[in-house]
Amino acid sequence: MKKIIETANAPAPVGPYNQAIKVDNLLFVSGQIAIIPDTGELVKGEIEAETKQVMDNLQAILNEVGATFENVVKCSVFVKDMNLYSRINAVYATYFDDDTAPARELVEVSNLPKFVNVEISLIAYLKNS
Repeated sequence: MKKIIETANAPAPVGPYNQAIKVDNLLFVSGQIAIIPDTGELVKGEIEAETKQVMDNLQAILNEVGATFENVVKCSVFVKDMNLYSRINAVYATYFDDDTAPARELVEVSNLPKFVNVEISLIAYLKNS
């Protein structure tokens, strides 16, 4: 049975989707962009700040189900410009332990919602569900 997961600590969906869906021990988290949940504003400026907000939004959704980044088994990273890879990766890496980091792909795309530079979605395994 699927369960809708919502938290006010991450941006509300702006379309026909949910922040996350839990099915058995799996959590599927929708792509997050750098929207500040409290204000609905986008983080502007350096890609590092944008990436940090994306990761913080993902963390808020994980927290809602009692999970952490240690539960993450797969991430999908979409970037507008592959030249930003190393700067995005530097921030992303601070959320994971190198030895247990999840599977991942990073793909350059022609555009992203609200014309942001990075969007990340993930799948997590919830051990105690």
